[in-house]
Amino acid sequence: MSKIKSVGQILGEAREFEKIRTTVENTSVVKEFKNIFPEFKKVVKPKRVQSKTLLLRVEDSVWRNELNINKRKIIEKINKHFGKEIIKNIRFV
Repeated sequence: MSKIKSVGQILGEAREFEKIRTTVENTSVVKEFKNIFPEFKKVVKPKRVQSKTLLLRVEDSVWRNELNINKRKIIEKINKHFGKEIIKNIRFV
């Protein structure tokens, strides 16, 4: 007898939906960025996630340098927030 699964379980487990899950996760990183880092709200604008790389727009070179120095900590905090590795790198644009 087969076990009945919810739509959420099917979407969460089926290989066919991997691309959809990745797109949703990437969009969530951009949307949640200001909640994860409220201190960056005025100086950083998340643009998108591409191949596990978060693209951030930073207008001020001083802030860009500071964020670059703390890149590992930022990545760790994002991944911890989501409970898995979503981001491997950050690129400033």
